Amino acid sequence: MMETVRDRELHEECGVFGLFGVPNAASLAYYGLHALQHRGQEGAGIVSVDNGDFRRIRGNGLVTEVFNEEKLATLRGDMAIGHVRYTTAGGGGSENIQPFLFRHNSGDFAMAHNGNIVNSALLREYLENRGSLFQSTSDSEILAHLIKKETRSHDRPRIYSIIDALNMIEGAFAFLIMTANRIYACRDKYGLRPLSIGRLGDGWVVSSETCAFDVLGAEFVRDVEPGEIVTIDRKGLRSSDYSMYKRRQMCAMEYIYFARPDSDIEGCNVHAYRKESGRLLFEESPAEADIVVGVPDSSLSAAMGYAEASGLPYEMGLIKNKYIGRTFIQPTQELREKGVRMKLSAVRSIVRGKRVVLVDDSIVRGTTSRRIVTMLKEAGATEVHVRIASPPMTNPCFYGVDTSTYDELISARKDVEGVREEIGADSLSFLSSESLLRAGKRQELCMACFTGHYPTALYESIDKANKQGK
Repeated sequence: MMETVRDRELHEECGVFGLFGVPNAASLAYYGLHALQHRGQEGAGIVSVDNGDFRRIRGNGLVTEVFNEEKLATLRGDMAIGHVRYTTAGGGGSENIQPFLFRHNSGDFAMAHNGNIVNSALLREYLENRGSLFQSTSDSEILAHLIKKETRSHDRPRIYSIIDALNMIEGAFAFLIMTANRIYACRDKYGLRPLSIGRLGDGWVVSSETCAFDVLGAEFVRDVEPGEIVTIDRKGLRSSDYSMYKRRQMCAMEYIYFARPDSDIEGCNVHAYRKESGRLLFEESPAEADIVVGVPDSSLSAAMGYAEASGLPYEMGLIKNKYIGRTFIQPTQELREKGVRMKLSAVRSIVRGKRVVLVDDSIVRGTTSRRIVTMLKEAGATEVHVRIASPPMTNPCFYGVDTSTYDELISARKDVEGVREEIGADSLSFLSSESLLRAGKRQELCMACFTGHYPTALYESIDKANKQGK
């Protein structure tokens, strides 16, 4: 079977970035999106506004592939929003690359979205029955049509239309909506997706993650709260609540895997969270071993914590080749059997003759874990004890992560011992759900993929997952 990048990696749907009142906003959006590139590598786009004139550039590929100086020079103005995309709901295709741009007699507007709308099929049907024509298959476009439908009175401020529209949507989202004069930053009432606001000179920056602020020298101000719309315009920041139902059920996978270690999510640094989860993992599941090795890159922090708590040396037993492009020609089966390893290599002289604790952030399909355990043993490791810094992933995610069927999840089909056998480890342990909360001193997180307790109604999503999983 052809090995794909998907074998290893979970993908989060995307990242959003916006600037208001900042000269050359689009050029700075380029750097902001580059800092969020880990959140989506399939497409990128920027829309700018200059004296009411909306301009957009978008395309397939990485931020550096889509934009150059010449293109950015055409995106004039001190307001811009941008987006990096990884395909989930609605699939790929250039028409699905955001930000979306809508021309309307009540005023043009652009929109970028991170997350997933779980009642999208119902809303799409509702809108199409009322005459809406969709330009894309993305669920994100639904919000724009709801806003336009709700524009009953043209002299009514658009914030009321946005509030009405958001109250019809169920799911996980961080939305940026840009009109000719302002940006609206909106976050779902469950707090499933991150969204932060920073100050840059006399202007403002909004980002899916705070790591993008550091790149521009912006200063973190605050997070957008669950159920809140923050209006950013010449008057500064104004807050509106579209829902009084507010939870703090941040997606646990943001801390475990998606976010960059230098980001702070709801006041907690991601590296510090992962390191603490590694310490707790040792407390729950110690191993008789000689060295601790983390799987690059997202598991290195947890491996450091495990090593620190255990007193075992932390070693670079695996090295990642950072220069594998998305379009790199995959080796043939014959070459793979000869040991052509594209992304990871074991450091033979470090692991030879050693009992290794291999710390990873999650096991999804199991194919990568098996490959890494085999690689370490072929390099001379005498034992490989796998420790996972999250619980077994037993349920699909419907909020913008690309595990939407039971079929894709090895822990939905096998118990821990079954998974251990499948990946060839000498022992296997997962972190408990309780420790996920303890690591960040949190009262709640969305742990639906581990527990099956979904914070929202699921509409047609669960039926689809069951059917596809059979």
